[in-house]
Amino acid sequence: MMIRIALLFLFASLAACRSLLSPERPPQPAPEPASSATPAGAAPPAVSTPPTPTRQYRLGSAATALVAQAHSRAAAGDYPAATATLERALRIEPENPLAWIELGRVQLASGNSAQADHMGHKALGLASGDPNAQAAAWRLIADSLRVRGRNEEASSATAHADLLVPH
Repeated sequence: MMIRIALLFLFASLAACRSLLSPERPPQPAPEPASSATPAGAAPPAVSTPPTPTRQYRLGSAATALVAQAHSRAAAGDYPAATATLERALRIEPENPLAWIELGRVQLASGNSAQADHMGHKALGLASGDPNAQAAAWRLIADSLRVRGRNEEASSATAHADLLVPH
């Protein structure tokens, strides 16, 4: 049963990782207002635009290669080797929240949900300015809470993630 849960989280994390490792999308132009005519004395209508990220984290080529190796090792059930590989990636990019999220996903898949929660919080602290990285960290935290039966807190963490980047 634990192996099935671990594999479920591993496959979910691989899907989440794929979105983190995808190439950066070009910025989309803001929509033009329907009419520029504003009655005298009236305030112009508020235009709601999502906040522009001040930073978008990406893994460098060496860390990306190590993450790919870790995914293979974790998929084979060799969580200690996957962990060691991700720790190497963290020595290369210790301030990159994506590397911490990857390590947290492996910890979660190996049954160490408390450590996964710690990794998610570490990533969250490093991910300032990047809503995608912040949302991934919140989702890791939510998954680690859910495994421990803390469903209300997990729902709250998922809500934080969905506010940053709707799922």
